[in-house]
Amino acid sequence: MALYNEKKFCDDLVYILGKAGNIVIDASTQAKKVRHKGRIDLVTETDIAVEEMLKEELSRLLPGSDFLAEESAKDTPLGEFTWIIDPVDGTTNFAHGLPMVATSVGLWHNNRVVLGLVNLPLMGELFFAVEGHGAFLNEKPIRVSRVTTMEEALLATGFPYAIDDHLDTILKQLKSLLPITQGIRRPGAAALDLAYVACGRYDGFYESALNPWDTAAGILLIQEAGGMVSEYESGEPYSFESKSIMATNGLIHKELSCLLCRV
Repeated sequence: MALYNEKKFCDDLVYILGKAGNIVIDASTQAKKVRHKGRIDLVTETDIAVEEMLKEELSRLLPGSDFLAEESAKDTPLGEFTWIIDPVDGTTNFAHGLPMVATSVGLWHNNRVVLGLVNLPLMGELFFAVEGHGAFLNEKPIRVSRVTTMEEALLATGFPYAIDDHLDTILKQLKSLLPITQGIRRPGAAALDLAYVACGRYDGFYESALNPWDTAAGILLIQEAGGMVSEYESGEPYSFESKSIMATNGLIHKELSCLLCRV
């Protein structure tokens, strides 16, 4: 059995994510020091503190592993074992006092994600998946929804930081989808959105211009919960080089793909 399948390894990992969550919880009620990576791309001292703590603890848990983390990412190939980390997904939410904040941790091995966690510390929810062993929310098994039509579907999306480059397409997509669905939500944290598809709260999610740390844990959650992940073109598998991601319960996958690709 692979190390990452072992109960103690997983228990230790959940403990580490809990420690990271406590940093976020403690900082959530304090004044926040915010700097700008771009006009609307923010980073706080909490992002840095959580990332540094995770890298230190995960190095002990899996000695010799590599890291691809949002606040210190380098353009280097993924190693045999690579932790892919978003310390605070939803930094803008966090800076404004909104609770839709996630810590996302995925483990890459043999050219795929084999373990994924999405922790929502301000909402008390921890999503966990191990390849071949299912997906869980607070230790209870989860599955994607059974919705089969767009008129029954609740979707989610996100907006890229380079909003001016994508605005026309985003508005066309909303114009196409809003009239035929039960609605579209935009919480502002892709890891949360993917976890919500995995547990059936959303029936589908789509977004452009995401990074590996936004999606690594979430794609495994969805796959292990019985859903599907691809590019907007449903026949194109999603990879970290993809320019778009579409995740659904599988039952509306082709229809949503047709609508997105038509724009």
